[in-house]
Amino acid sequence: MIMADFARSTPPKRSPRPRGQIYRIYNQEVFVPDGFLAVGHIVGVHGLRGEVKLESYTDFPERFTPGERLWLGDDLAEVEIVSVRPHKNHLLIRFEGVSDRTAAEQLRGLWLFVAEEEAAELEEGAYWIHDLIGLEVRDENGALLGELVDVLITGANDVYVVHAMEGASREILLPAIPEVILNVDLTAGVMTVRLLEGLLDAEAVD
Repeated sequence: MIMADFARSTPPKRSPRPRGQIYRIYNQEVFVPDGFLAVGHIVGVHGLRGEVKLESYTDFPERFTPGERLWLGDDLAEVEIVSVRPHKNHLLIRFEGVSDRTAAEQLRGLWLFVAEEEAAELEEGAYWIHDLIGLEVRDENGALLGELVDVLITGANDVYVVHAMEGASREILLPAIPEVILNVDLTAGVMTVRLLEGLLDAEAVD
């Protein structure tokens, strides 16, 4: 929980940064600690009473309701939501212990997380990003194309970034659509894809 002295001029000591992985979301990098999922990004502040402007990155809006507890920033400070309201394309959220603009400014740029064990159950055909990273990617004939190394969240459909086998610097970008992504077998660690005509040449870069 963030206490009332969160905005003191001498910053509190932070815990050592936990282990984690860097992902790209809408062309920006986010460090996601192991065992957690990113659900929102604080992009600004609003007014004088401690509200922050949040971009939501979850399909479960109930994450952001008064009384809910989340984890904030790389050091995973626990915070509790006091109030939330929509504002244009964002949410305006106030946390317990953050009651003025000065305190809210210190949260700008931080990400909010939930623990994996608190994750909502996914629908069939949906996957957490961390489960996809590292999968072997094979075409429908079984030929190995490479390893899935990143997921780009673009707003339309996700894009899977595959390091091609013939060169570590070469990438294949696969749109996450049913016509391309035929099967994901997390147990076997394999994603099977169909390379539509022109896709490999169009999406591979040196």
